[in-house]
Amino acid sequence: MNPRHSALALLVAVLWGVNFVAIDLGLHPDGAEMPPLLFVAMRFTLVVFPCIFFIRKPEVSWKAIIGVGLLMSAGQFGLLYLAMALGMPAGLASLVLQAQVLLTVLLAAGFLGERPSRLQFAGVVLGVAGLAVVAVGRSLVAPVLPLMIVLAAALSWAAGNIVARKAKAASGLGLVVWSGAVVPLPLLGLSLLVDGPGAVSQALLEVQPVTLLSALYTAVFGSLVGYGIWNRLLGLYPSSAVVPFTLLVPVVGMTTAWLVLSEVPTPAEVTGGLLLLAGVATAVLRPGNFRRRDPRQRAQRRVDVRAGGRADVAADLAPDLAAAVPPAEEAGRLSPEDAARGARTRAD
Repeated sequence: MNPRHSALALLVAVLWGVNFVAIDLGLHPDGAEMPPLLFVAMRFTLVVFPCIFFIRKPEVSWKAIIGVGLLMSAGQFGLLYLAMALGMPAGLASLVLQAQVLLTVLLAAGFLGERPSRLQFAGVVLGVAGLAVVAVGRSLVAPVLPLMIVLAAALSWAAGNIVARKAKAASGLGLVVWSGAVVPLPLLGLSLLVDGPGAVSQALLEVQPVTLLSALYTAVFGSLVGYGIWNRLLGLYPSSAVVPFTLLVPVVGMTTAWLVLSEVPTPAEVTGGLLLLAGVATAVLRPGNFRRRDPRQRAQRRVDVRAGGRADVAADLAPDLAAAVPPAEEAGRLSPEDAARGARTRAD
């Protein structure tokens, strides 16, 4: 990628890394507790409105839109917010959620018939080993249930990736907005069922400014700006050139959590996290991504592109040229008017 697009990909990684700290601050404003499912419903209400009135529905089936909304949005973020409300540290959540890359590889093999390469399989094994180390280290200092819920969120995200890949929507941002419309009402209903109408109404009446700012940040910068840039880059470059930037998300997330929330991971979490990131890197990075192309190949490619452009122009002008130039077998013939004029000339 060129420097400008690389900087944009880096910006997305920073936005998504900070996103986890923003979620944590919104869930625990000044010692209070925001119902997590209600908080997700608030976020996606801001994602959808007013954008849905200006962004066209993507040309995919409603089944795909609902599937992406339930899995990639409601399932992923509902479980993630729930885990963080139960005590999952923001930095560790940003790390464990990267398991979605490995789970996507496995689900693609099972549902899309995309057989993983040896490197991808090795990356999955390495990543699972890293998750096991994180789980063991986490169980020694805190309940492991929030960690399992984040893994369930990663699985929901991976399943949403499969649905989105099968849908092949031309507008990634359109799919984010329209699938987001699936989220608010179901999660509001679940929040009323789980937390109770009294807790929901009290949370809405006494909502703190930090919670509103958090919802605004996650909706605008996390979803709309982040995914808008991301899907644009995926439209310009191969995924193998763009996806590796997600490896920076947990680095930013854990660093921001350390600076803002004073979260310090345990040695076991650091070790397991490094193994997990190594597994993700093995699964997504390709050796060919870093090979320099021969200058002669680049020059030949430019020649081919120019030649192709000239060929396209010639093809476009061919009908006009054919109409203007007579066929070869008629080139020597005279029109009837010219023949009559010549006969009169000879008679005179």
